Amino acid sequence: MEPPGERDDATDWTVSAADTPGAHGWVDADGVRLHAVTAGPKDGPLVLLLHGFPEFWYAWRHQLPALAAAGYRVIAPDLRGYNCSEKPSGVDAYHLDELVGDVADLVAAFDRDRAHVVGHDWGGLIAWQAAIDRPDVVDRLAALNAPHPSAYERALRTSPTQVLRSWYVGVAQLPALPEAAMRARDFALLERLLRTGPTRSDAFTDTDVARYKRALGRPGALTAALNYYRSIAQRNAWLTVTRGGVGDLPVDAPTLLVWGERDDALSVSLTEGLDRWVPDCRVERLPEASHWVQADAPERVTDLLLSHLTQ
Repeated sequence: MEPPGERDDATDWTVSAADTPGAHGWVDADGVRLHAVTAGPKDGPLVLLLHGFPEFWYAWRHQLPALAAAGYRVIAPDLRGYNCSEKPSGVDAYHLDELVGDVADLVAAFDRDRAHVVGHDWGGLIAWQAAIDRPDVVDRLAALNAPHPSAYERALRTSPTQVLRSWYVGVAQLPALPEAAMRARDFALLERLLRTGPTRSDAFTDTDVARYKRALGRPGALTAALNYYRSIAQRNAWLTVTRGGVGDLPVDAPTLLVWGERDDALSVSLTEGLDRWVPDCRVERLPEASHWVQADAPERVTDLLLSHLTQ
């Protein structure tokens, strides 16, 4: 991993180096330059922390230092397109295959064959798919408020409630309008998501909200983030036409699924009946936490991760 080079202005980080629980740097993943924060001993077991929408590496601000202190080499990247990472153009650049490839390249960039992979929201979807497509790369898996893809497909076919809850995926397919709506009134919609979604009043401070706005407001970042939804919709439509859907996708890695039950977008039912696909799965439901589970219950999430990764 490269440290910030001379052509990079270290004062332009969304979170300054002084306020970052680790070191800023760069990783080349399949020709896409990813910004990442790293912490922990260089010879420690490797842990990747993958954020979701509309986040950046900072989503793991509570867990990153604790995992590093426990002896893990922790990598929290900005996913491609987000914050300081490179933003390739076009929807196809955000195909799930490309995102899984980034995971494998991140592991290789740190001279490892395997890593523990932890993901929230979109990062969780990528983590699931990495464990499905690249089991050779994923040691232990942890997903936070991110459903197994076969379970999500099952819910969309059997639960009108989950279909309604997934309305935002359809809206994201529209050109330009979602970007305009998100940018309106200084990212008021983003602030609303962070202010009203969590159950804990101090889950996101004024400083946190300002940092999220800055990260998503970087040139090209918002369209890149929405292209994740556009790409997955196209992919799943193609799989439905050609194969009848995503199908049964087994996961062999020991898995932890952490679920904030007060998630407005994803039903708790998505945590049920996973044995069919994930035989070694521990499910932990947090009744008082929302979709933003690692901000709502940071200590509990950290404890669960440490317990899972050290088994």
